[in-house]
Amino acid sequence: MPQGLDQDRLCLGVITGVHGVRGDVRIKPFTATPEAVANYGVLESENGQDTFEIARSRVAKGSVIATLKGVTSRNHAETLKGTMLYVPRARLPEPEEDEFYHADLIGMTVVLETGEILGFVTAVQNFGAGDLLEVTPEGAKAGILLPFTQAAVPKIEFADRVITATPAEEVE
Repeated sequence: MPQGLDQDRLCLGVITGVHGVRGDVRIKPFTATPEAVANYGVLESENGQDTFEIARSRVAKGSVIATLKGVTSRNHAETLKGTMLYVPRARLPEPEEDEFYHADLIGMTVVLETGEILGFVTAVQNFGAGDLLEVTPEGAKAGILLPFTQAAVPKIEFADRVITATPAEEVE
């Protein structure tokens, strides 16, 4: 089971590179809409020691091009590549019914309808055709991808941290 999840903060994106010569950064957003990454105030690094305030931003090809306060050179911006950007959960709205924060699914046990444990949710991926749960069996190095649809995931019990799955036969 994945350890070290921070339930008090959620990751909104990651700095993937620089844009231009003035220190702008390119952010891969993990928000429902790319521009939302700039809507929640000051962002924190994974360790919480560094903070980033977005002064200006725009969306370009699904990424966010952002000017961060205090970052004024390309060299400084390059040192931020790979930085995960977090925000306290309290700043985010409660999800609507049938909506979930990916972080809330990570670590949940996935069981088949028979009760057999399939594994644990280790990631939520989206390659353009919808969300996929990456389910990794205990002790395995790699997982399987399970479509995050009503048909494949008919039941989620947050109180028990259990997802019931009915994967296609070729996945079992």
